[in-house]
Amino acid sequence: MASPHLPLLLSLFLLFSLYSNADDLTSDRAALLAFRSAVAPRLTDWNSSNSSPCSWKGIRCSSNRVTDIRLPASGLYGELPSGVLGNLTALRVLSLRHNFLTGTIPSDLARCTQLTMINLDSNGLSGVIPSAIFSLPLLTSLTLSNNNFSGPFPADFNNMTQLNTLYLQYNQLSGEIPDLNNLTNLKNFNVSYNNFNGSVPASLRNMPEDSFLGMLQLCGQPLPPCAGAPSSAPAPGIVPSAPTPGNTPSAPVNPSGSGSGSSSSSKLSGGAIAGIAVGSVVGALIILALLVFFCGKRNAWPKDPATKPMVGAPAMRPGEMAGLPKRSSAYPIGEPVASVPASVSTSSSKKLSFVGNASRVYDLEDLLRASAEVLGKGTFGTTYKAILETGPVVAVKRLKDANLPEKEFRDKVSEIGAMHNPYLVPLQAYYYSRDEKLLVYEYVSMGSLSSLLHGHRGSDHMALSFEARAGIALSAARGIEYIHSTGPRASHGNIKSSNVLLSGLNEARIADQGLAQLVTTPSLNRSARYRAPEVTDIRKISQKADVYSFGVLLMELLTGRTPSNAVNNEEGVDLPRWVQSVPRDEWKTKVFDLELVKQQTAEQEMVLLLQLAIDCTAQHPDSRPMMYEVASRIDEIFLSVSGQ
Repeated sequence: MASPHLPLLLSLFLLFSLYSNADDLTSDRAALLAFRSAVAPRLTDWNSSNSSPCSWKGIRCSSNRVTDIRLPASGLYGELPSGVLGNLTALRVLSLRHNFLTGTIPSDLARCTQLTMINLDSNGLSGVIPSAIFSLPLLTSLTLSNNNFSGPFPADFNNMTQLNTLYLQYNQLSGEIPDLNNLTNLKNFNVSYNNFNGSVPASLRNMPEDSFLGMLQLCGQPLPPCAGAPSSAPAPGIVPSAPTPGNTPSAPVNPSGSGSGSSSSSKLSGGAIAGIAVGSVVGALIILALLVFFCGKRNAWPKDPATKPMVGAPAMRPGEMAGLPKRSSAYPIGEPVASVPASVSTSSSKKLSFVGNASRVYDLEDLLRASAEVLGKGTFGTTYKAILETGPVVAVKRLKDANLPEKEFRDKVSEIGAMHNPYLVPLQAYYYSRDEKLLVYEYVSMGSLSSLLHGHRGSDHMALSFEARAGIALSAARGIEYIHSTGPRASHGNIKSSNVLLSGLNEARIADQGLAQLVTTPSLNRSARYRAPEVTDIRKISQKADVYSFGVLLMELLTGRTPSNAVNNEEGVDLPRWVQSVPRDEWKTKVFDLELVKQQTAEQEMVLLLQLAIDCTAQHPDSRPMMYEVASRIDEIFLSVSGQ
């Protein structure tokens, strides 16, 4: 006989189930609001008046639970809160790339066991890679690139057997890379530009060479072999030039294939011996003369009379560029010179001053001894690539017209050094004296956007796809957005294509940030085609004037035309006026770069990006968008063409 209480119990169970399901979504909503309060105040459509978070920007739900958070380039900033994301136990996708998040990955993320994809690329996250990551059994894609993670490469990655994508490039990880022989599904892998050493493990030797760039202490296939590794056997018929101790050299191989021959045939006449001796001496003298000639050519000083003589230094040696990406001819290589001006003092009272968290791995003496080459001459001075004898490669800018008092100079440079963002070229150190001011930056090896767009376009020219251009535009926008986020009056002041340095196929970094504040005798003649119409003093550039300059940069990127007269002494194009003079239905044939038109892809996205450029170059500053809005619009375009 059935219990009379069964219907009541069943009703209570169903009611509890419905309540529990609602409570799960309510809990998810509360977690998202806490997340917004901590790092996402700009997400104004995430509000408490809307009971369901499933319609909020970047949120996707399934079965009445939050499953996806996709907030790329959304202006998130601050530390990821602890005890928040872990409450989203149905979460499958977490994408917070291209933001300004700092701190560590919270440990409670281990509770999100349904996660299959995490993308935290291009933030300012730090600390070691947490163990919480290794508690996610379903994770197939992990991207932590372009952050500040440090410490070793955890061997616990071997527990993540479903992983097919692992991107850790551009961090500060160190030590040896463990063998990842359990990751049989791993297809996409990159650890470039960390501090790893030792040999590439056997399980990763099938990865391409560009997965391991920028680490001189790392070796083994696909990189050059490690020191002491056994070399390949000599080719058949080649006899070693000298026998090893305890071994007898084998007889030379007769080219004819015959093993016979008299002993007299192996002897040389006196005349032959004399001829060989004379020939050897003459050959040695010729080689010596050539060496003297070419060494003299490499150590020649720059012909520019405005450049002071430098302290002598050895010429750049082959192999010192090992580990850096190969450059196409679109990136010009400067004339070799010595590294720093002769007027730089090496007295104990004048030393390099390091800023921020820059590693103190070199000093002024190292800089004086470094070999160098001119990279370019710009608005604020000449930039050199300096190759230190201890291994590092840095970029040194020799400032001009920067005659500030020492305290004011140091204060302003310290503000520049305090800027940390994946899309800015970081300042490492500076030198100050009455006659010389030097800034030392991280060296970005792939050249400038200007060189790529307007340099040699021969058969070896690297054509830029629209996806690559959109990625470069997004990187630059993110860098400028970060500068603007540091204060209401903070600006870059000199945005142009030569200050956009390529750090990857679709990525770039902004250079020369803050240098306009160091100039005491500004000139408006430089970069005039990028300058907003309201600007009368380059030391007083507003954020909206930066937006205007960035709009000109976008037009340059899309049209392939230079907005200045820097190329072949030709008169430049007033890009904003010219673009707006062409009817929209003729943009494809008259405005866009022919390289883009030939690709016949992403035409709609090209139009959207050019329209954004027009919005940025509005004559009235109040009509221009804010930089974070610009970056958000570019991110949507980039997502559309890249599928990320």
